Amino acid sequence: MSEDQLESLITQVINGAVATIPSYLEEIKENKEVLKVENPQEFVYGIVMGMALGMSGAVLSTQKEMPTEEDQIKVRDIVYKYIPEIRERIFN
Repeated sequence: MSEDQLESLITQVINGAVATIPSYLEEIKENKEVLKVENPQEFVYGIVMGMALGMSGAVLSTQKEMPTEEDQIKVRDIVYKYIPEIRERIFN
C-alpha cells in the first residue's frame, strides 16, 4: 500500500470517527449515571483517537505482511496530523 493510499484510508477512518462525535456526546449525557464520565469531551477524544489508530492499524495488518514498526509509526504520524482538527470538532 502506498503512503498516499494509507493516508487516504486513515483520512476516511478519521472522518467516520469524527462524524460520531455528536452521538457519543449525547449518549454520554443520557447515560452519565451509568458511565460516570467526568469529562465527556476528553472521553470522546479517547474514543475517536482509539478508532483512528485501531482501525488504521487493523487495515494495515490485513496486508500480505505484518506491519513493521516503521509502518506503525507512519500510521501514528498521519493520525497525529489530524489531532488539532479532531480536538476542535470535539471541544468547540
